[in-house]
Amino acid sequence: MSTLLLGKKDIRELIDINMVIDAVEDSFLALNRGAAQMPPKTYLNLDKGDFRAMPAALPYSAGIKWVNVHPQNYKHNLPTVMAVLIYSNPETGYPLAIMDASEITAYRTGAASGIASKFLARHDSKTLGIVGAGRQAYAQVEAHMKVLEIEKLFVYDINSNKADCLIEAFPSLKIEKAGIEETAGCDIVCTSTPSRGPIIYNEWIKAGAHINAIGADAPGKQELDPEILNNARVIVDDISQAMKSGEINVAVSRRQYDSERIKATLGQVISGQKRARENDFEITVFDSTGIAIQDIAVAGAVYNKAILAGRNNYLELDLFS
Repeated sequence: MSTLLLGKKDIRELIDINMVIDAVEDSFLALNRGAAQMPPKTYLNLDKGDFRAMPAALPYSAGIKWVNVHPQNYKHNLPTVMAVLIYSNPETGYPLAIMDASEITAYRTGAASGIASKFLARHDSKTLGIVGAGRQAYAQVEAHMKVLEIEKLFVYDINSNKADCLIEAFPSLKIEKAGIEETAGCDIVCTSTPSRGPIIYNEWIKAGAHINAIGADAPGKQELDPEILNNARVIVDDISQAMKSGEINVAVSRRQYDSERIKATLGQVISGQKRARENDFEITVFDSTGIAIQDIAVAGAVYNKAILAGRNNYLELDLFS
């Protein structure tokens, strides 16, 4: 047996946002009904950044993603986030594929937010605010344009050139640069920055808005004013992970937010087990930490598509010798 190698170029050719949205939504449902296994994300903290080990298993797939976050990597002309995924046969453990997971990470995170907005945002939401115009912002735009009828987008980044690049990437969309306060005042707001303190404040958020809080994915990270959390209906991807490393982690540790106030997981909302929102004036927040079942579900879809497409760049690991 051989192990398929899929580099970033391969993943870009095989992956598409529709496939990812379907896989991620199915993974949330599988986790909610107990058909998936996912140990907590493990962190390895170093001076310049951190690594995360993210294993998971679904009924027909299993694997582990090894991902780093090194904020100063731009000095070395390297991405802040890089990831590799080992995709295995759950029946035998044989490594079916080793694949670049940077694109998978970006796409599945964007898809999770798009799904959250589909279920949690007001149905008449027309404006989308993007705070932070790095790689993740592109996936956020793609996913939201697939699931909602967004009419206008606003983007803010501390680096104005990044905002320009995002706008140029979507010439057919109505996007404009704006200040952070105006961007945060949209119907739907997506935050994806490395901030370790509040950058979005309660008084900027309009009644009935939905917020996808994405940037806080490690202990000590925080983007939202805790007052927003206390005024909102908070939905998480995974409760224990959110408390440890999600948007709520700092507020919980400082007793500025009570984790007992978490209303549901996104899987419970998608399945209809828990209510999405009470009314059109309620603020909703999706605390997106990024969970391993999303990666493995998308990796499975990519692997199957690669096999059908006849990809044949194999590695012989000599596991039988």
